[in-house]
Amino acid sequence: MILETRNFGEIMIEEDKILTFIEGIPGFDDLTKYIIIHSPDESMPFQWLQSIEEGELAFVIINPFTFKTDYDFKIPEHTVKKLDIKSPKDINVFNIVNIPEDINKMTANLQAPIIINRKNNRAKQVILDNPEYRSKHYIIDEIKTAFQPKDNKKETVTEEAR
Repeated sequence: MILETRNFGEIMIEEDKILTFIEGIPGFDDLTKYIIIHSPDESMPFQWLQSIEEGELAFVIINPFTFKTDYDFKIPEHTVKKLDIKSPKDINVFNIVNIPEDINKMTANLQAPIIINRKNNRAKQVILDNPEYRSKHYIIDEIKTAFQPKDNKKETVTEEAR
């Protein structure tokens, strides 16, 4: 299937990769079909959630565990049932990212993760009832820390080893 997009031009998508948001995304309730477009640069943690029904609409998304390893929440039972989740291994979690002109003010919506059952491609954005997670969580410093190049460790020889 060929899709015309604003950000990526004309792209070929595989129909078996289309995600169905069972209730749409809040604010975009009528648009339920999306695909994830991966960054060609593997060092970039961002991907895009591209609407199939509206080529002009794409959200920047990120796997929150790449920069916030302590991100932890319980998926509501009604969501588990609606997405037909059988095992935690069957899901992917993403957060929508807002990238303003001043990149240092980049935020991720940790309060409303996107849950995807990768076994059946059903998805839902859930709203967490946890004041610890905000809809505008500043992430630039965490991303810089998580993705900084590892220093080449030089071997040191102690006096005793000489």
